[in-house]
Amino acid sequence: MKALIYKNNNIELVEKPYPQILNSRDAIVKVTLSSICTSDLHIKHGFVPFAKEGVTLGHEFVGEIVELGSEVKNLRVGDRVSANCETFCGECYFCKRGFINNCEHGGWELGCKIDGCQAEYVRVPFADTGLTKIPDSLSYENALFVGDILSSGYFGAEMLGEAETVAVIGAGPVGLCAMMSAKVLGAKKIIAIDINSSRLNIAREQKLADYVFNPMECDIEQEIMNLTDNRGADGVIEAAGGENTFELAWKIARPNSVVALVAMYENNQVLPLPDMYGKNLIFKTGGVDAVHCKKLLDFISEGKMNTDFLITHSFDFKDIIRAYDFFEKEKDACLKIGIK
Repeated sequence: MKALIYKNNNIELVEKPYPQILNSRDAIVKVTLSSICTSDLHIKHGFVPFAKEGVTLGHEFVGEIVELGSEVKNLRVGDRVSANCETFCGECYFCKRGFINNCEHGGWELGCKIDGCQAEYVRVPFADTGLTKIPDSLSYENALFVGDILSSGYFGAEMLGEAETVAVIGAGPVGLCAMMSAKVLGAKKIIAIDINSSRLNIAREQKLADYVFNPMECDIEQEIMNLTDNRGADGVIEAAGGENTFELAWKIARPNSVVALVAMYENNQVLPLPDMYGKNLIFKTGGVDAVHCKKLLDFISEGKMNTDFLITHSFDFKDIIRAYDFFEKEKDACLKIGIK
């Protein structure tokens, strides 16, 4: 079968054997739709040191189960499923506490340490925890982002607790999902911040943000103070991972609030404790504990969430190298790519 692999800090489309059941909780899934994640680009450029040379890339996908291990529960061959970006056993110390990103037997495996979804078929370990059945009322497109970027956005919003005024830095796919999630979780006022005006327009048009600000055009700190009686935002989600966005996140947070960091940084960030002394901030970080996939599918079924607008471009799998190039170079025009 055809598969896209990571090789020598680049990508290559090659022939690979079809995956086989290796453990009793495995499933083999026929990939019907996948997407490219920014973290795939991080692997391509060598920013993920634990990514294995020659691994098939990709961890964001939906598909149909074609084979199951003998101990997989609650799933059947033929089920349409959404895949979790995390591989987790559900039984270890961390999994039992909901910290599946730190699973003692998994974590971020697919498309990094083991072969991922940018192929015709993929083996999914711990399928009974890592795959969620898609309701009959939903399409593959409706469910594509549940196990990764929607879970990441929800994770960021959930980390804030009961925050009425939420500022989201970064109006890319994860940031937009964070806004969507914050609204579902009860935020009364959502502020979108990005240097990309077209993405801010999407946040406004999709009614995900009540206010949008471009730091190239205004004083963000002052705008936030104007909206919050000079207190600052009740919670901040940093979904950009830019050079100055970490600093902006703690500066616009009100004292005694939470800053949720869901961005994947390429460089170390500075925590200037003397400068922020007295703000009494709590910093919470990802990777994502994507434990709410069933709930998120229910939200989509109920019309409380909709991520369809994120698919701005589509490519056939045979053109996946061109899709990567487009996704990397056309970020102003492209949110997410659907690959069939």
